[in-house]
Amino acid sequence: MTPSKRLAAIFLTIITAAIATGLIFVTGTIAAAEPGTSATVLPETASWGLAAAALATGLSALGAAYAVAHVGSAAVGALVEKPELLGRVLIFVGLAEGIAIYGLIVAILILNRIG
Repeated sequence: MTPSKRLAAIFLTIITAAIATGLIFVTGTIAAAEPGTSATVLPETASWGLAAAALATGLSALGAAYAVAHVGSAAVGALVEKPELLGRVLIFVGLAEGIAIYGLIVAILILNRIG
């Protein structure tokens, strides 16, 4: 991987995390309720929460796709030369796919928070 591609992958990951984290704090403006009553969600808060969930899922999926593309092609190249590396290669591809799962988990947490 060239340094510019590595920098782009790091930049995309940082931007995704920053947007998701920032929008999570924006959705934290749910009005406080008395004990025994349900909290009310302002319409603006709900729209920001939905946008945060969409961005968390979408951008993490893009980051995972980028990572799997590069890790997968390198894995196939390594397996051609040494087929006994299959287990190790699958672990690296699985770690790259985990990025999308993390984004989905963050989106679920955001949606649970807003209602």
